[in-house]
Amino acid sequence: MVDDAAATFHRRLADAVATGSLRKLVLSAYRGSEPDLLRLVVRTVDLRGSAHLSLVFSHTQRDVTKNHAPDDGLRLLHEWIGPGAFAHAHLLTSEGEDHELRYSRKGKASLHSSAAQPAAVDSTHNRAKQHALHLGLPFLAALGISAGGRLVPTMARKWRQINKFVEIVDHAIAASHLPADALLRVADFGCGKGYLTFALHHHLQSTLGRAVRTTGVEWRGELVDFCNGVVRTLGIHGLAFEEGDVGHRAPEPLDVMIALHACDTATDHAIHFGLRAGAALIVCAPCCHQQLRPQMKTLPAPLAPMLQHGVHLGQQAEMLTDALRALLLQAHGYDTQVFEFVSTEHTQKNKMILATRRPQPLPAGPVYAQIRALKDFYAVREHCLETLLTALA
Repeated sequence: MVDDAAATFHRRLADAVATGSLRKLVLSAYRGSEPDLLRLVVRTVDLRGSAHLSLVFSHTQRDVTKNHAPDDGLRLLHEWIGPGAFAHAHLLTSEGEDHELRYSRKGKASLHSSAAQPAAVDSTHNRAKQHALHLGLPFLAALGISAGGRLVPTMARKWRQINKFVEIVDHAIAASHLPADALLRVADFGCGKGYLTFALHHHLQSTLGRAVRTTGVEWRGELVDFCNGVVRTLGIHGLAFEEGDVGHRAPEPLDVMIALHACDTATDHAIHFGLRAGAALIVCAPCCHQQLRPQMKTLPAPLAPMLQHGVHLGQQAEMLTDALRALLLQAHGYDTQVFEFVSTEHTQKNKMILATRRPQPLPAGPVYAQIRALKDFYAVREHCLETLLTALA
């Protein structure tokens, strides 16, 4: 027998479909028999003039989309939502309704509903890109991103950065080997006012239905107090802020280590911390690069005419610093990417290093040969992260 919470949720879902107010339905916390199934996202689409439900099944390595007539889609969703399938269902409507259905390990359903700013539904295949978050979320208002459910104009760049960051980490977690039903331990070092920390915690906990414990670490005590005040006021569970910095923090077991805009060798200390913590994901956005540039006095002869210009030398030092970081992470068992995570139109500090721990490390010898070759070519004597890792060994 379906209990009252589940029955109410399915009734509200059916109403949203019938009235055309379904904005998005996200099913997560999968407990069924398909080992690589992560989540199911449902939206309304217009196919040849008729409304359909688009079901996108996200697996570890692929997405599968199936379109159904509304009645058929609702019947399928009854089967996909439950303690033996997706144990968390999150329904958002264009009327501003927000409904979350959760099943406990014992199969008991609970329903939490709230109201947010109404949002328009766009059912076309050519609709604008959907953000991971919606502006009616209370923490966005508390942080000054939104007011009355609308974006504060001066925060437009930060809003894009927040959504892009959440999207990147979401994809990285989906592709990682972290168990979907285990507690996710996240630390964000140098979190500042907590824009990204709050956003990622909400996405992991409310949108994906993950059990998550997030810690924001910031050296400025007034920002720590402010963020903890927002947590208390809004009653956010599993999120806390602490005063400190990555260079003076004792290692602790982590799944996701984040350090954005850590200046110069602080990025190396953050990566070192993530490795000692056994993090499955290490996410860094380096800030300035000062250690290697003074060492690059004996320039390779073919590059000397180019690197005589200070701007070129600085860019080369930055590229070399982050390339060595990526290789050192690879040597310690990670797949590593270095890329721009937002356009330079929005921020000049736009490079990200994303490292995902491999199930089986690759041989480190060939990678260290590449590291030595790069250091020899540029006459680099020391790289902070390599020094830290040598001491660790």
